Amino acid sequence: MFAVLMGLHNVRVVGIFYYREKFFFFGGFSMSAVALQTDQDALTLHFGSVLRMDRHEFFEFCQANPDLRMELNCDGDIIIMPPTGSKSGQRNFGLIGQFYNWMQSDETGFGFDSSAGFTLSNGAVRAPDLAWILKERWEVLSEDEQEEFAPICPDFVVELLSRTDRLDAIKDKMQEYIDNGAQLGWLIDPRERNVYVYRPDEEVVCLSDPETISGDPLLPNFELDVRRLWE
Repeated sequence: MFAVLMGLHNVRVVGIFYYREKFFFFGGFSMSAVALQTDQDALTLHFGSVLRMDRHEFFEFCQANPDLRMELNCDGDIIIMPPTGSKSGQRNFGLIGQFYNWMQSDETGFGFDSSAGFTLSNGAVRAPDLAWILKERWEVLSEDEQEEFAPICPDFVVELLSRTDRLDAIKDKMQEYIDNGAQLGWLIDPRERNVYVYRPDEEVVCLSDPETISGDPLLPNFELDVRRLWE
């Protein structure tokens, strides 16, 4: 069974496939029961009381729809996001490259790119552009937990603002990471050349056109050369 959802600027059609034999079925409700919301190029499906997926079901849902980039918010809504632009992909590649070089010498944790999802304690499943988890926290998870959307909030997260992202929405996501256990978060805005630094129990700090950002003390001796991301 499948449902075709229309409503993204009345032009784009998004196909969502639901395999009832795999993980769930809707029991015959009409698609009018699902509220659609568009935000720039993102599509949010508000299911309300019609459907609530746990992390296992959402993982299976994503595996059944591999062409879609999706997150799950704490209200059970599914957020479908388009691929990033080529320029954003270039910047993210450079970001991960710098961080990887530091990780090779540090070896106290594990790094993840934007294809990795994590289940936060509030039930949301998020996939930051870059994430890092202390080795001792990651290794206590079972292999099954690690293979799906691991039930853990990364210690360090980075979100790199793309042209289609809304700044306020990404700020809310950064605060969500902190509220669910992240120790350090960077929101990088290449358009305005600002970096927002998030830490628990501290005010958000906005750095205007910094040359570098330090990860101390969580990430000892790691400095991100931000100027290379502006290029």
